[in-house]
Parts: sequence; structure tokens; C-alpha cells
Amino acid sequence: MTAALPRVDSARLMELLSASLAAYYGDFTVAAADENLTASQGKTLNVLRRGPASMSTLATTLTCDASNMTGIVDRLEKRGLVRREPSASDRRVKNVVLTAEGERVIDVIRGNMHRTLAGLDRLDEDERAALGALLERVFTPQPAAARA
Repeated sequence: MTAALPRVDSARLMELLSASLAAYYGDFTVAAADENLTASQGKTLNVLRRGPASMSTLATTLTCDASNMTGIVDRLEKRGLVRREPSASDRRVKNVVLTAEGERVIDVIRGNMHRTLAGLDRLDEDERAALGALLERVFTPQPAAARA
């Protein structure tokens, strides 16, 4: 028989999310610095690991000014970690694409996030599945029909 879990209010969940994000980004920042990248450069590679994105999408996703995003991408491009290419749907738009070297570097960063990985390793398969499902449910945008 499984014991009932204690009720956790939204304020406590917000505290736990804040603490986990602080630990994650602290870990991420150290791992990115080990690859001679700023946290913003690392986050850009992380976003691009999901697929190409326009400069404006990157700026919105990373909540930074478009001019700042240009500087970040310029520095990543100079290191051969990303490249710009015309959008297939709108030639006026440039998409930023992760290069093979950029993929390697973000994979190294993720692999060197020791504190985060150690925390996740404490979960068994069922707990990992539950956490994954909950994170998807909370943070993945739902279609309009699902919200109704």
C-alpha cells in the first residue's frame, strides 16, 4: 500500500522550482565556462539543440534584446559552433543552425553538469517517468482544444 503524499501548495512548488532552477543554471554556467562559453552562449546552443531558430525567436526564447542576440550568435559563429542560413520559407529571415561542433560542445556541457546529473540519478525509473510527465504537463504548451 502506497502512503499518501503530503499536500504541497503552489507557494512551496514555486520555491522548489526556484531552487532547482538555480541549481541547474549554476551547474550549467560552470559547465559552459569550462568550454570557454558564457552562460548566454551556452543557453543559445542548448536552445538550438532542439533545432534551427530565427534570431528573433532566439531573442524571445532567451529573453534578451535582439542586438545582444546578434553579438552572442556572432561569437558562436566565429568559433564554428553555429552558422546562419536563409530560412526556407522567408529568404529575408536568417535561421541560426547548430554545427556538428556546436552539438558536440553542448553535449559536453550537458555531460559535465555533475550536480544535476547526480540529482537525477537518485530517481528510479518510475520517478523519472513521473517527473518527465509532470514537467511536460506543466511547461509544454497545450493545444487550445486541450485547454478548454
